[in-house]
Order: sequence, then C-alpha cells, then structure tokens
Amino acid sequence: MARAEPSVGVPVAWATPGEPVPVRLMNTIWADRGGVHDALSNRGQLGDWLRVVGLTATPVTVTKDDLVIGLRLRDALRRLAALLTEDDRPAAVSAIPDVSTAINEINTIASSTAGPRLQLRHGVLEQDTSPVGRPVPAALAAVASESIDLLTDTTAPLLRACHAPGCVLYFVKDHPRREWCSAACGNRARAARHYARHSGHTSATDPKLSRPTPR
Repeated sequence: MARAEPSVGVPVAWATPGEPVPVRLMNTIWADRGGVHDALSNRGQLGDWLRVVGLTATPVTVTKDDLVIGLRLRDALRRLAALLTEDDRPAAVSAIPDVSTAINEINTIASSTAGPRLQLRHGVLEQDTSPVGRPVPAALAAVASESIDLLTDTTAPLLRACHAPGCVLYFVKDHPRREWCSAACGNRARAARHYARHSGHTSATDPKLSRPTPR
C-alpha cells in the first residue's frame, strides 16, 4: 500500500520512499565516509521514523520498551536480509547473531497486537484491521507482519544488498537493470571501478567504514 511522504527534514538513510517499509527500517543503519551510523539511536528518532513512513499520523510517545522492540525488529530484519541476499559486507552487521532468534523476534512482534476482527457495518460483514492498543507497538507489529510477507512471497528473491563501496543498505530490485540502492551509490561504484582499473587496486572497499559500536 502506498504511503504519503511527509515533507520533513530527515536523515538521508530514511529517504528511500520507493522501498517497502520493512526495508526502510533495515536502512536506518546507514554509512558514510565517517563510518556506520544508527538513525534510531533514541526514542524521538523512532517516533519521527514511524511518522515519516506513514505508520502514525501525528507525533507519538515512544517508551524505552518501544525503542527496544523497534531495534530488535530492525536487527532481526537485517539478519534475515543478510541470509536471503548472502550478504557478507563487513559493515552490514546485525546485533542478532543467528537466524532462529531473528525469526522468533519477528513472529513475537507480529503477534503482539490483535489481528483482524469481524464487524457488522450497515448490514454487511466486514474485516476491521485498524490497530488496537498503543500506537507504537501496533505500528511495529504492522511492520513485522509486512516483513513476513516481504521475506516469503514473490518479493523475497528481489531483495538485494547494495554493494557500492561503503554502503550497508538493502533494496528491492524493481527493474532488471537496477544494481544499486540509489543513483548516488551507482555513481560511486562506477567511480571505484574506474579507479581500480587505472590504479591496479583490486578492491574498491572503503577502509574507513567499520562496524558500529555494539549496543
């Protein structure tokens, strides 16, 4: 389902509106020449992210527990994305070390709020899928549920890791010729290949990028 993109100032790593929301959550781990960064390092940033991707219409109160759940979901998604894409990028790390734990995290979060309910409206039986409970846990449960679809349906084989120098992002390959998460990464990769051909270097990996500090 398409979501409107609010016109607000957000980190570049959040500005991947063409990607599914679970991929956008994965991409809150991002990198530049200064290293690898976490765009969800506090409760306010998680609240802003939920609003930017259209999961909450207004600012919300994010608790410490909400932030823990959001980060666990993000790390679980990155672990499973690495599995599906055979991602071995040194900087593309997840705080969740194994696939089984990642699967359990997503299942637990997805089932943490009530699912669809049946209701009678104007004499017609309808399905009510509106979130139940506090908005942040409900929104994260919705992301987890969407993640299950993303990782298991026809989209899963199209999930890619961006192998441009220094990038740690993921994307869904929506065009046969698409190789990178963004045009900027494509330009960087082509420049790195050109440099490697003319300098004799065999690797275009940026040595300045390293793993983020473990939480």
